[in-house]
Amino acid sequence: MFFVTPAYAEEAPAAATGTDAHAAPAAGEVHTETGVAGGEHARGPFPPFDSTTFASQLLWLVITFTVFYLLMQKVIAPRIGAILDQRHTRISQDLEEAGRLKAEADAAVQTYEGELAAARAKSNAIGSAARDAAKAKAEEDRRAVEASLSEKIKAAELRIGEIKAKAFADVGTIAEETAAAVVDQLIGGTVAKADVAAAVAAAKKEA
Repeated sequence: MFFVTPAYAEEAPAAATGTDAHAAPAAGEVHTETGVAGGEHARGPFPPFDSTTFASQLLWLVITFTVFYLLMQKVIAPRIGAILDQRHTRISQDLEEAGRLKAEADAAVQTYEGELAAARAKSNAIGSAARDAAKAKAEEDRRAVEASLSEKIKAAELRIGEIKAKAFADVGTIAEETAAAVVDQLIGGTVAKADVAAAVAAAKKEA
């Protein structure tokens, strides 16, 4: 930082000298607008390199650095640290939650697979039992039907035998009556039943 102190000179009134107020200034007179004597620019070292201002520059540097350091230490760094801690805590919580959900999902998958395997085994057992029961029931029904048919066949055979025996008995009686009627028609007389029965019996033997 530097300071420039311009030197001011009194300007002679134009009315006292009788000269023009806009006349060129005399040699050695200082312009009030620029503060430079004789119309020439002041020459000197570049202000940051001016040894006469080193002390003030160092003072302001120390003050600025101290303020910036305190600002960083008291305000910016704590806020950044709090934000980072919050992010770290949030990430840790998210990771823990993700791990917990993954463990629950794995446990659910294992439970589902176990239940599915048990259900498949149970269905296979039920299917096998149903097939065995159906086979046993079909075999039992078949045997019952065969037994019923065998009994019916035996009953039918007995009935047929009875019918045949009765038919044969009726045939003998019918033959005797027919023979008696034929003899009566042919010779106009009657024949003893014993003779007719003997003749029918002889005819059956010959047949």
